[in-house]
Parts: sequence; C-alpha cells; structure tokens
Amino acid sequence: MTTLTPEQQRLSDEVRAFADTVVAPAAYEYDTKRELPYDIIRQMGEMGLFGLAVPEQYGGQGKTYVELCLAVEQLARVDQSIAVTLEAGLGLGVMPLLRDGTEVQKQQWVPMLARGEALAAFGLTEAEAGSDAGATKTTAELDGDEWVINGSKQFITNSGSDITRLITVTAVTGRRENGAPELSAILVPSGTPGLTVHPAYDKVGWHTSDTHPLTFENVRVPRENLLGERGKGFASFLKTLDEGRVAFAALCTGAAQGCLEEALRYAKERVVFGRPIGDNQHIAFMIARMQARVHQARLVTYDAARRIVEGTPFSMQASIAKLVSSEAAMANARDASHIFGGYGFLNENAVARHYRDSKILEVGEGTTEVQLMIISRQLGLA
Repeated sequence: MTTLTPEQQRLSDEVRAFADTVVAPAAYEYDTKRELPYDIIRQMGEMGLFGLAVPEQYGGQGKTYVELCLAVEQLARVDQSIAVTLEAGLGLGVMPLLRDGTEVQKQQWVPMLARGEALAAFGLTEAEAGSDAGATKTTAELDGDEWVINGSKQFITNSGSDITRLITVTAVTGRRENGAPELSAILVPSGTPGLTVHPAYDKVGWHTSDTHPLTFENVRVPRENLLGERGKGFASFLKTLDEGRVAFAALCTGAAQGCLEEALRYAKERVVFGRPIGDNQHIAFMIARMQARVHQARLVTYDAARRIVEGTPFSMQASIAKLVSSEAAMANARDASHIFGGYGFLNENAVARHYRDSKILEVGEGTTEVQLMIISRQLGLA
C-alpha cells in the first residue's frame, strides 16, 4: 500500500469496514434485482463519501482526490457498481461544477450532491462521439435567453435514477472560423421538458449501476445554465476525463484487490486430494502474479492522484494508471474465477461478478487504445 497519513488510513479502514459489512452482504441481491440500492447510497451520503473532494463551504469534507480514490478502491473490492456510482457521481458529476461553475451554480447544486441526496451525470458519449469527443452531434442554440438543445447521448451513468437531479451536457454551440465545432457544456436539470431518459441498458455487468441513453428534443434551459465559458467545453471535459481516469483507476485497483482477496481465501480453504489447492505451486504462482498486478496498479494510481493534489501535470500518468489498473483487474478476475473452478461461474460469488464487470474497465473512461494513444503522443510520437 502507498504511504498514507493517519487520517487517510482511518478513512480507508472505515470505508473498507462499511464495504465488508454493508455493501458485500447485499451485493448479490441487488445485482440480481438490477436495482440501485438507495439505502446504501443514503448511508454513503451520511458518511460524507459523496463530498470527500468538495470544499467545506459547499457542504463537503474538504479532502482531496487521494481520499476519493481510497474510498472508491475499497468499495470496488466488493461491488464495482457501487464504486462507479460514487466515482461518476463525484468525479464526473460534481467536479465540473466545482471547476467551471459560477458561484450561483455551485450554491444551487453542489451541497445536495455532496450530501448524496442527489446525483449528477456527465453527458458526453454519443453513438459517433466517445473516444472522438470532437465528433459531438448534439447541438445547443441560443434563442433569446434560452439554450435549445437537440441530440442524444448514450451510456450515461447516474442519469435516470430516482435521485438524479442534473445532467451536464456537451453540445456544439457554434462553429469557429476554421469550421471546427465550438463545444460547450450546459446544465440540464432532470425533468426538463423534452429530455427523455430511455429504459436502462441490459448490461453484461454493473447491474446495479444506473446507466441510460438520453434524448434531447428542443430542451430549453436558461442562458445562465452554460457551465464555464462558451466554446471552452472541449478543454474542460478533457480535464474532467483526465481526473475521472484516476478515480476510475482506483476502481480498477479495488476490483483487482477484491479478486486477489477472494482467490487467496479460497486457495487456503479449498481442499483437493487431501491438501489446500494453494499448496500447488501453479496456484500459488498465479496468486503471486495477482498480488504483483495489484501493487503495480496501486502505485501508478496514487502517483497520478497525488499529482492532481499537487497541481502538477498528470494527463499521461492518468492514462498510465487507467491502462495498468484496468488490465490488472481483468487479468485478476480471469485468474480468480479459474481458481474457483465451477464456483467461479456462479453469480452468487463475487469473483463471477468481477469477471462480468471487469471487461468494461478496459472500455470506460477511454479504451485501452485511447490510453496508449495519449501516452504515445505525450512521448512525442504519432
């Protein structure tokens, strides 16, 4: 584990205990029902988890991105859906408001989000615009004192829950002199006429995470709902994505850790031919590699998180963290399910759910190929 302050260690221990005693026992039930567990979300709000990186003046804990990563990691050990609800709610929902919002916008939205009483979503991805965010087709045009938004978004986390109150939408608000799209971010409250939240996706994994496609048909919001400067949306959401990748890497690290813990426990308990399967060198070496992956993922993740806190460049480190940790999670899920044998194919076991859940970790917040592209460009390559 990276070196933590006593206060950070207490937070990590507290969230770990909550994950083990509250989240884990309910994970299979909610996964089967495919429901967001609002009672657990409420308890997380009462613990202050949704306000960890939010200044105290807006009702938060006044902590840093390191603390957010610690909480996300511990939750992801036992349930990735719960972890991504926190990661997206704070990292993608609240942070753009804190960075680019006016004081009025912050006072209106951040306190309720920091308390976990409401969730906010970040509407970026479209059918032809995800990795290529510059291909955004959703438009927003000024009509007097209102923005009129038309378009669609997909794969938007926390966008249709009972407590979703806000969606930040990226849209083309004009054209530059060279013909390139002018991208801006606009706040759209839930329930605004013309906003349609379609039924939740039938996903392979992350069953309790709230994820929907959205349609905007002549959605009208006040002119002052512009988030940040007009035309600065592209640079702003690139920063949001960079930060989000670090918290996402913490989620991946937690998933890899959870698989390791389950595999280690089972290897000591499961007896075959008169001895624990962990006595077999093949199994022991497999688990040793799982440990090595977790350690590597944790080191690069918290290096990136601390760079955010220090205000030093972290874009490449964020991509490295996301790349390394997502591959670690996928590899550990595969190995853990193999160690469990047939039991690893049963959804009631955490390793089976991790196996289903972990594939999206190599896709969400930028695919593996996008991370490699970012890293290579930072190195001065094509």
